[in-house]
Amino acid sequence: MPAWVVLSAVLLAASLALKIAADRPARARRRNRTVLRTARLVLRPARPGDLLALHAIFTDAEAMAYWSTPPHRDLATTQAWLESMLAADPAESCDFIVERDGRVIGKAGCWRLPEVGYILARDQWGQGLAREALEAVVAHVFAAHPLAALIADVDPRNARSLALLKGLGFVETSRAERTMQVGEAWVDSVYLKLARPA
Repeated sequence: MPAWVVLSAVLLAASLALKIAADRPARARRRNRTVLRTARLVLRPARPGDLLALHAIFTDAEAMAYWSTPPHRDLATTQAWLESMLAADPAESCDFIVERDGRVIGKAGCWRLPEVGYILARDQWGQGLAREALEAVVAHVFAAHPLAALIADVDPRNARSLALLKGLGFVETSRAERTMQVGEAWVDSVYLKLARPA
């Protein structure tokens, strides 16, 4: 192999390494580092090590009954979901992993601002934890982002989520049929909105 080819390859590799090193601080600045604490919960940025705990939630058919996708069939699906959460730009996303006593029990936040979404492990339901997490998220999002309102899109069969959001001050703005295909089924939507507090 000619020396100039080897030299070109070495220079290209060095140039790429310098570019990656130069980009690293910018990527680190963009990463969400906010941690929210409530009486019982810690809401923190996602980590790669959250994969197995999230997979246990995302494979539970009952927990996923009203989610925007069917239950995850394999670990690779959950890994892709987690990687998208890790890569999200904080200017467009404000999403948190929810921990209780050091255990990952779900996620709450805005995957894409201004839309709120959340999911908890089924054994954590009925204890007011989703409300506790969302109260912290809503306060933080309005403090950190210049949004006029937060929105939510809820399956009308999900009475518990509708009651939770309305209890937080969200008001129904409209309904629509067959708005999303989840697996083989079409689902309807109830749209809700929470205006920024005065």
